[in-house]
Amino acid sequence: MKNIAVIGSGTMGNGIAHVFAQFGYAVALVDISEEALKKALATIEKNLDRQVAKQAITEETKKQALANITTFTQLKAGVETADLVIEAATENSDLKLKIFKELDEAAPANTILATNTSSISITKIASATKRADKVIGMHFMNPVPVMKLVEVIRGYNTSNEVTETIMQLSKMVQKIPVEVNDYPGFVANRILMPMINEAIYALYEGVAGVEEIDNVMKLGMAHPMGPLQLADFIGLDVCLSILTVLYEGFGNPKYAPCPLLVNMVQAGHKGVKSGNGFYTYAPGSKDLVVAERFK
Repeated sequence: MKNIAVIGSGTMGNGIAHVFAQFGYAVALVDISEEALKKALATIEKNLDRQVAKQAITEETKKQALANITTFTQLKAGVETADLVIEAATENSDLKLKIFKELDEAAPANTILATNTSSISITKIASATKRADKVIGMHFMNPVPVMKLVEVIRGYNTSNEVTETIMQLSKMVQKIPVEVNDYPGFVANRILMPMINEAIYALYEGVAGVEEIDNVMKLGMAHPMGPLQLADFIGLDVCLSILTVLYEGFGNPKYAPCPLLVNMVQAGHKGVKSGNGFYTYAPGSKDLVVAERFK
């Protein structure tokens, strides 16, 4: 594999593009917005500069990585020579099905189609294509250039050959792939999201405050970040979306999203991305300040 197309230039998409470009792959970064693509390239350059400053890579590697990325606003043009397409669009089932139908028509017949979904069924996504054996999940962790794990998720019809190819490719970019099967939430979010949801319930029921809940998990369980701060970092809307997938997929009330989480998302309080969640986030500030509502 030499040519990688990444669909979506947001946080996950630009991180995935960064990693493959850094390791010498030709990357086509595709987004409907030219402005979003410019922002993504600026983010990638900033993150590469950070690696140079830490002496993790050389200045030459940085320049070559940036040269390896070409941007496109038309999906067909971006994927026409791709060996692998990685979709990293918003975590929305209908949107992903639409994208995969278009990818199936636009990409070469032998191209593997991967999705970075964090919870949506790979088998369902594959149903939008005529190549279900070549559809697979590649769930990267945020921030992509730093985190080593890639959940490699086999759909019901994903072939052994495609699975092995993606496992080996993940290792080529110095990630650690873990193969899992296609059930709601896979492994990472099936375990993580109920913990985050339970932390929100503890706040909702008045068991303890925001800082107290996060401190218990940081100091008592050696978590680098408390569950409420982590929820803000992931995006409260994303957390709600994943919990909804779990709840609907299993039909088990233990996965029902906390009403507080639902209200916060409906009010536009989505965490870091909106500047407010369980904490407030001022541009350029690293101080962790509990949101006024929860003080």
